[in-house]
Amino acid sequence: MDYWFSLLALFSIYFKFTTGTELTFELPDSAKECFHEEIKKNTSVTVEFQVVTGGQYDVDVTVEDPKKQVIYKQIKMQFDSHTFTTEHTGVYIVCFSNEFSTFSHKLVYFDLQVGDEQPLPGIGEHVTVMTQMETSAQDIHKSLNSIIDFQTHHRLRETQGRKRAEDLNERVLWWSILESLAVLVIGFGQVFILKNFFTDKKPFGVK
Repeated sequence: MDYWFSLLALFSIYFKFTTGTELTFELPDSAKECFHEEIKKNTSVTVEFQVVTGGQYDVDVTVEDPKKQVIYKQIKMQFDSHTFTTEHTGVYIVCFSNEFSTFSHKLVYFDLQVGDEQPLPGIGEHVTVMTQMETSAQDIHKSLNSIIDFQTHHRLRETQGRKRAEDLNERVLWWSILESLAVLVIGFGQVFILKNFFTDKKPFGVK
């Protein structure tokens, strides 16, 4: 019974101390979306993104510091991850632009991790050898982080695969419709030509 109480406490601690912003948003054609985050100086920040669906699966990305200086910029990228340490305290801006596209609507995954992950309570300042329970708790904590990362990337790949399958199915459908129309046109054309071959034509000038 104590084991399950400890495990439930670990789950609550895990969700309490996990920081960061993770979301999936729609980016219309010829549009630009920006996200603002106030971050202190000398803080480690990781920006990760991936275009899930739409067009050529690419997007323009820029990161600006509080002084409007561009510290990261990518043009027409499908996915990337960038880690940097802030030099100023203030509001940092992460922008995703689809302005180069005039008709492709896109779905973008965005993950912003601010600061190092806090250790489990009582372990970070541990001065003696950890007990077996503390070691197990730390291992479970690391495993949960890995599981969340795997699940996130698995969902993204599943969404991409489903979207590509739907696009392929739509193309096959339209191609089948065009082929059917072509067969009908050719069939009627052949019947019309053959009918003209076997139709008696009157000599010129005979009434």
